[in-house]
Amino acid sequence: MATRLLTEFGMGTSLRRRDYTQAARRALQDALWHNSINLAELYGKPKEAMQITVEIGVQRPEAVDTDALRDIFPYGQLNFSVVEGGLDVPRPDGEPTVIANVALSVALELNT
Repeated sequence: MATRLLTEFGMGTSLRRRDYTQAARRALQDALWHNSINLAELYGKPKEAMQITVEIGVQRPEAVDTDALRDIFPYGQLNFSVVEGGLDVPRPDGEPTVIANVALSVALELNT
């Protein structure tokens, strides 16, 4: 069983286009760009062994294209979960600002 070793959080927006995938991309970048952790190497594992769980919260989960988000990760085994969350903030022009929240967890199989 894999052991979760790291969790990062991020928030991203789509200000005017109501693009839930873009808001999720920005939230993922927010979570990832704040650190440079060599987790796999620390445990003597290849980077490809990392099990990465990506949880995305937006008001319209069906509008997120997770395949379009895979290129953010250069390695690791990805598992996406998109759920209702985040916010749609009303704007005077009728199109909301979309806010996505992300929780990203990294796990490794540790032979302990």
